[in-house]
Amino acid sequence: MKPIQKGLGAVMLEARSLEKMAKRRIPAAAGLLCAVLLLPAIAFAHAHLLSSTPAANATVHGPEVAFELRYNSRVDARHSVLTLVTGDGRTEPLALDRQGNAANLNAHATLKPGNYTLRWQALSTDGHITRGEIPFSVR
Repeated sequence: MKPIQKGLGAVMLEARSLEKMAKRRIPAAAGLLCAVLLLPAIAFAHAHLLSSTPAANATVHGPEVAFELRYNSRVDARHSVLTLVTGDGRTEPLALDRQGNAANLNAHATLKPGNYTLRWQALSTDGHITRGEIPFSVR
């Protein structure tokens, strides 16, 4: 009978060791899982417009109008586009100014008084394109 009791004791000690190891590994595994699930949200943030000059529905003084669009992440200016839509529906592409800040798109234009819409298309560094429109008026 003695060998059986020793065997059971050894099995019970091994079971306790496994239980302790599992208690330590579960929090570590849960932390790793959270990090893996959150990483795409951090690494692949699309370029969302934070603010613009002119602001949406603003009235600006012309004829020289400067455009500045600020995003929440870096944008690829070489593959991003700003287009001006005139009051009568004509579209004019705007040449982008040199990018001083990697999260901004800048341009300028000489405009007559009237209503305009600035259409933007930004390529973020994660490869996703976001688009939007900013209506404004020139006085």
